[in-house]
Amino acid sequence: MLRIGNCSGFYGDRLPAMREMLEGGGPDGVLDVLTGDYLAELTMLILQRDRAADPGAGYARTFLAQLRDCLRLALDRRVTIVANAGGVNPAALAAAIKDLDPAARVATINNVRHDDGYAYLGAFGIALAIEAGADVVVTGRVTDASLVVGPAIARFGWNRTDLDALAGATVAGHVLECGTQSTGGNYAFFVEIDDLDRPGFPIAEIRPDGSSVITKHPGTGGAVTVGTVTAQLVYEIGDARYAGPDVTTRLDTVELRAAGPDRVEITGVRGEAPPPDLKVAHTSVGGFRNELTVVLTGLDIEAKAALFRRQFEAAARTRPAEVTWTLTRLDVPDAPTQQQASALLTVVARDRDEKVAGRAFADGAVELALASYPGFFATSPPGRAHPYGVFTSSYVRQGEHEVVLADGTVETIAPPPVTRALEPLTGPPPGGAAFSQARRLPLGTLAGARSGDKGGDANIGLWVRDARAYPWLSALITERTLKDLLPEAAELPIRITRLPRINAVNVVIEGLLGQGVAYHARFDPQAKGLGEWLRARHVDIPAWLLEDA
Repeated sequence: MLRIGNCSGFYGDRLPAMREMLEGGGPDGVLDVLTGDYLAELTMLILQRDRAADPGAGYARTFLAQLRDCLRLALDRRVTIVANAGGVNPAALAAAIKDLDPAARVATINNVRHDDGYAYLGAFGIALAIEAGADVVVTGRVTDASLVVGPAIARFGWNRTDLDALAGATVAGHVLECGTQSTGGNYAFFVEIDDLDRPGFPIAEIRPDGSSVITKHPGTGGAVTVGTVTAQLVYEIGDARYAGPDVTTRLDTVELRAAGPDRVEITGVRGEAPPPDLKVAHTSVGGFRNELTVVLTGLDIEAKAALFRRQFEAAARTRPAEVTWTLTRLDVPDAPTQQQASALLTVVARDRDEKVAGRAFADGAVELALASYPGFFATSPPGRAHPYGVFTSSYVRQGEHEVVLADGTVETIAPPPVTRALEPLTGPPPGGAAFSQARRLPLGTLAGARSGDKGGDANIGLWVRDARAYPWLSALITERTLKDLLPEAAELPIRITRLPRINAVNVVIEGLLGQGVAYHARFDPQAKGLGEWLRARHVDIPAWLLEDA
């Protein structure tokens, strides 16, 4: 068995987590490997800008701060550390780690660049570095799951043809990658978890066949249940074929089972040959963005909004390439507080020229302070424009990439010898649940959800905890129903995948997030709350399913 922990789900996660994971567990719970995921689309843009300003930067500095505190502890306990904190400059991070402790054996996985983007690499380079004796492996852009799959390859000696084992470890890696999201964080049924003030970070106990048990250190907060693991499984996925550089994982084969307190077993995972191409993530500055929000209070909200918009457009001194208006009706009739009587009107400008989207655009609002609708005020004064990012993706044929071992030797990792073109797999057609009596209640009465971003697309994973409710959920979630429940998606393509083995349905809404998180197409740019909005919408639920709910 191989015990792999996680201490970071994003750049900015809990700093003491590395020490918590290294010291937790008692004498029988020592980890073999500790991983950290620091990279996301927005993070890559931030790190690219850091390196442009300073050639020695471009990596996750918080990881280095954690190692400054914990590297000697990890070395003493013989815990291998694997992290993608190298960002766009793994070599600089490796050098900084060597400065902390010259005895540490640090290996790096070099990025593969293509058209100013970074390809998502696989796990065999990480495995080679560990087999060669690395204490710390730092990578740039690899798939999140590779941080877990690589150590498993090194421990169990898997090769390219061990697809089921690689797929099983990929699922474990996907569960671990977002840290406490698998131990109760961001969980739809959070009110049922007794101790969520400081959830512990997750651990995967991986077996030689790729199956695993997800758990956490005893005495830490949060919980590991079939529900918390399911929530993470359906987070930011596409369809039932989960493509990676080393294996395509069949998510429709995953089986979950409670295996004791805070222990969930993952079995049955099947793998297929990986696709011939690697995904390449491109993040760049798209231009400059400015935003102004004014508050509309009380009566005649629509008329007030229309008046301000006419006046503002006439007063604006520039004409940005893109201007959008959003009226958010938060007001309620006969409101007991002023906030509850107020709506928000937001105007957003984007342009390649900072001056066009800047103060010259927004300052016109100041002139309207005494000349517009009654009760005029803004949430903040007009300001200057700020850069915004755009995310695009492309694909490049799988090829070689390099591993720099601790002694400076450079080794080459060959691409997989056998690949298979990726074909979408959306699962079986929707089932049906016959019922004559129903109640109109929030979808979240029975269904959990977790949502997030996939570039410019939004993902919503839905599941039910009672298998008897799955035919109802499966039949309910159709493209037409979703467009009724989520009007923002009415004109957008929607893809639906059913995963009956885990009682889940995955939804991808294409284009909802524009050109990615840094573009800020909507006020929830990463779609984090989208699933909770959907859970709050009312649907017909069979009365018999509510008897024990």
